[in-house]
Amino acid sequence: MKGYTTPLSFDASVARRMRDVTLGDEEHAVAFLRAWAGEGPALELAIGTGRIALPLAATGIRVDGIDISPHVIGQMRTKPGGDRIDATVGDMADVPVSGEYRLIYVWNSFSNMLKVDDQGRCFENVAKRLAPDGVFVIEMGSPSELVGMQENQYVRAEHVGVDRVGIDVLRYDPATQMLDENHVRISAAGAKFYPVMQRATWPSELDLMARIAGLRLRERYGDWDGTAWTSSSRTVVSVYGR
Repeated sequence: MKGYTTPLSFDASVARRMRDVTLGDEEHAVAFLRAWAGEGPALELAIGTGRIALPLAATGIRVDGIDISPHVIGQMRTKPGGDRIDATVGDMADVPVSGEYRLIYVWNSFSNMLKVDDQGRCFENVAKRLAPDGVFVIEMGSPSELVGMQENQYVRAEHVGVDRVGIDVLRYDPATQMLDENHVRISAAGAKFYPVMQRATWPSELDLMARIAGLRLRERYGDWDGTAWTSSSRTVVSVYGR
């Protein structure tokens, strides 16, 4: 996507829009992560506005975070409990924190690292920060969702209202594994664009990155409820440890 830069996608206006976004999986995700966290502490990569970190911290463990955007961290600070989260502005590939963590986790934001070398470096730096019995949990959209798209693209209605519409426009390049996506909002006031680029990463690639970093796949599921991962799963949750 010509002219795209990752921080641009998470500027102040986007951060405000993200502040109160929920996806409906928060309760199940927190329960899953809490079970693996033990006594903690936990670290979230690409913590965003605290959608998961805040309810996870409310269970009684320390949760730290990393995010490339100071704007989304600023929005988290405005939410109850947000001032108690130690959040670092930085590149999640570097894992720029000290100490050991019983749980490190990341959402689909792992795909925001557009170079495979950065994704591999993230695994290596995560391994340095994991406690001996610690785990690294990654939740991602399943790349199998991309198979069968007509001409490797789609245009999808996200919202249809009387005075505004939301459209999701996506194009996938199988050769580079790059996803060019733009969430377009159209109203009487004009059009707004929220672009994002991602590198679609297959679970087998994650497993190889883990091995290079000295980690191994421990468990894999199709959702936070522990459903088996299959070719029809829309998400994939992978748990890595030593």
